[in-house]
Amino acid sequence: MAKYERSLICNIDELADYIESGIINGSLSASLEAGSYYSSGGTTCIVKVFERYSMIGKNRVALNVTLVGDENDEVFISAITSGGSQAVLFKINTFGEDAFLDKLISLVESYA
Repeated sequence: MAKYERSLICNIDELADYIESGIINGSLSASLEAGSYYSSGGTTCIVKVFERYSMIGKNRVALNVTLVGDENDEVFISAITSGGSQAVLFKINTFGEDAFLDKLISLVESYA
């Protein structure tokens, strides 16, 4: 499991769309598996769960992206990957997870 968190000032809806487009268009096997959108009292929470096939690990990896923003355009992003191991009792071969997260980090850092 790999994790990335960051705060930034931006429009949460635009960032969410930018991330979705970048992830989907950044890999032939990437897909948006599920999402959730909630807004109340000036706070918005957006969750997107992506999957893609990892050639290195020969398995599918997931990327969960959660964005929380307020009316001042302060946005917190938390992204966690999972599923990048073939072992039964312990985790090995996390290259696919790391690569998936690196793609997201690149997108967020170029947006900021």
